[in-house]
Amino acid sequence: MPHQFPHQFLEETISHHVGKVTLQSQPANVLSQSVLKELDQVFRELEEDEYVRVAVLTGSGRFFCAGADIKELAEVSTAHRGTEFASHGQVLLNRIERLDKPVIAAINGTCVGGGLELALACHMRVAAAGVALGLPEIKLGLIPGFGGTLRLPLIIGASQAAELILTGELITAEQALVLGLVNRVVPAQDLLQETMAIAAKIAEKGRLAVRAAMRAIRSGLDRPLAQGLVREAELFGGVCETPDKKEGIQAFLEKREPKFADPEPQVRRSGS
Repeated sequence: MPHQFPHQFLEETISHHVGKVTLQSQPANVLSQSVLKELDQVFRELEEDEYVRVAVLTGSGRFFCAGADIKELAEVSTAHRGTEFASHGQVLLNRIERLDKPVIAAINGTCVGGGLELALACHMRVAAAGVALGLPEIKLGLIPGFGGTLRLPLIIGASQAAELILTGELITAEQALVLGLVNRVVPAQDLLQETMAIAAKIAEKGRLAVRAAMRAIRSGLDRPLAQGLVREAELFGGVCETPDKKEGIQAFLEKREPKFADPEPQVRRSGS
């Protein structure tokens, strides 16, 4: 049975080793300081919850997320406060990106500014057909401040990222798929079903191997290639002595589905 946890700006549901977090800050799911604080708290808890193996992040209504709260941003008038504003958002997005558990963004609606930066911090992105995505900060005399100038070039290449950032123009989900910005584009009515299916496929894999793979992928992004390869080899060696590896190989040889021996911890937090 799904477990639900009450929050002011979010809806959190945990079921079958997947934690689903839905932005509920209507009408546009903006990332106010209060929403950022709550997101940070929820992802801390998901990180620590041994039952949860995969997280899905989505929005409610017509928006995935419209970015930073413009009213709060209008009050930022000094370089010092601006740096603090950006750093606060970066801390949360770094937490998401550096999780050992995969986080999948299910982009249900308009995803712009800090909202796209939030999606970029996730490890995979599935978008509903026709939704708009972009980094329009340049039109406000600003630049992306929650990591967009770094993560977007890593995902789609420097020149494509420069065009999006410097023009501020929005693109469709279909265009984003061609650029490699999103993994899949699906009909809106199928978005959550398709995303949860991906999450379920990952959740059924060995927890230790998934964690090692996440760390190896991150090492390759954080370090020069030579160092990343060394770390990958170390992580590969670590999983070679686990029961999961032995069972996975044996199941393959016996032409059957593996039965990984991961523990089945219960949801530890009290929910409704």
